[in-house]
Amino acid sequence: MINSPFTIWEGDDVHGRRPVITGVSVSLDDLFARKPGARRHVIPTGLDLTGAVKGQLHGRFPGVEGDWLGVVNYAINYADGRREKLYVPDQLVSFDVLRLRE
Repeated sequence: MINSPFTIWEGDDVHGRRPVITGVSVSLDDLFARKPGARRHVIPTGLDLTGAVKGQLHGRFPGVEGDWLGVVNYAINYADGRREKLYVPDQLVSFDVLRLRE
């Protein structure tokens, strides 16, 4: 797990400290935006990089220009509908592609 100086912690030194996990939605459409007019070649067994997926935000970093980046764990579905997913832990993503989950 990436330890950010801006990670929010809970617990104490006696009982253990752990990062506060915040439920978020990750917009794959925004994170993996395609160039306008880009040629498509559909691969049925490829990753489905559309829509939003559930994620767990557990760290934060500021960018030099004031933008915030989150450290997020999330999973991406395969386009063919299989139950297996690609789990991608500790991904650094812009807060622009994240939304708080209720």
